[in-house]
Amino acid sequence: MLLAPTTDIKDLPARDRLLQTAHRLFYREGIRATGIDKVIAESGVTKVTFYRHFPSKNDLVCAYLEYRHVLWMGWFADALQRHGRAKKGLAALPAALGEWFGREDFRGCAFINSVSELGDTVPEVNAIARRHKQDMADLLATLLPFAATQAQDAQALALVVEGAIVRVQLGEPVPAVQASVSRLLSAFLPA
Repeated sequence: MLLAPTTDIKDLPARDRLLQTAHRLFYREGIRATGIDKVIAESGVTKVTFYRHFPSKNDLVCAYLEYRHVLWMGWFADALQRHGRAKKGLAALPAALGEWFGREDFRGCAFINSVSELGDTVPEVNAIARRHKQDMADLLATLLPFAATQAQDAQALALVVEGAIVRVQLGEPVPAVQASVSRLLSAFLPA
């Protein structure tokens, strides 16, 4: 299951409860719309405990994005591998994306959303988002045949993925977006 913690949150240490609660709320409702008091209340910790682990909301936001990065990249690599058993290389990408896009809790890319919400007000968020996008491009590069343009092609693929995410987030039907991704991928496939 994509990005869903498997442990009952009540059984986790306070920092993990805060992080998982922030992950759920920030992704679902947005960073600016989610106050620290709500995170504290829903995680079942005290304010003192919160500030012991996260001196500011910005610290929690950065920890959330680092956590999301690990979860999402792990899921994405696994999904590409699972869908790659039936389809070779790049052909697994539309199916993997469709798996994510079809989830009831899909709300776009947490990194795009965070940068859109916060702009340049928290430079660390932009740095985490850039690193996430580079790691995603590096993973996409593994789907491509080795070539002198592999890094540039992976960046182009990342742009395809980003566009697909935004299109689904804007309400375009998942099958239509998957078909568009497949069409664009044909440019990368050997003739």
